[in-house]
Amino acid sequence: MVAVTDGATAYGEESGERGNLTEAEFTAYVRERRASLYATAYHLTGDRFEAEDLLQSALFSTYRAWERISDKAAVGGYLRRTMTNLHISAWRRRKIDEYPTEELPESAGDTDAMRGTELRAVLWQALARLPELQRTMLVLRYYEGRTDPEIAEILDISVGTVKSSIWRSLRRLREDEVLSFGRDEEESFGQLVA
Repeated sequence: MVAVTDGATAYGEESGERGNLTEAEFTAYVRERRASLYATAYHLTGDRFEAEDLLQSALFSTYRAWERISDKAAVGGYLRRTMTNLHISAWRRRKIDEYPTEELPESAGDTDAMRGTELRAVLWQALARLPELQRTMLVLRYYEGRTDPEIAEILDISVGTVKSSIWRSLRRLREDEVLSFGRDEEESFGQLVA
């Protein structure tokens, strides 16, 4: 029984020493080449944080295979290939929401969701200051998309009255100080009506 224990202890020590030697070799390799490895990861991803994650994953994978790599001179190629494969795998897993179209979509910078909400709130407040008939005509025209004859029929008035009332209502909104936000009339009102 003592012989088995001694053998097991000797094997465990040898294994631990080999593990420490392997870890030391790997650590020395990474310290020596970390700048060039990071540069490769950065060139693959184009983002500092993604490059750090990619390099960390590749180093972890390489560390696990370190004992099996017989030609230590080829470790650089192995690591670069590992980073490339990991990057391609991550890229393939991403859901792609882009589809080719004939028309360009609106860019994210063109529309600010919060600003649009503020403008709508201010517009509804300005509409509330209009007489009820004018407000109704504007809502029917610009929010429901009705034509002048349809509005005239709904409100039981003439088409000319609809046209002149809408014109006067729009002029009042253009002159509204709250809607202008200190900008020229066309710029501020154009955003609200469009």
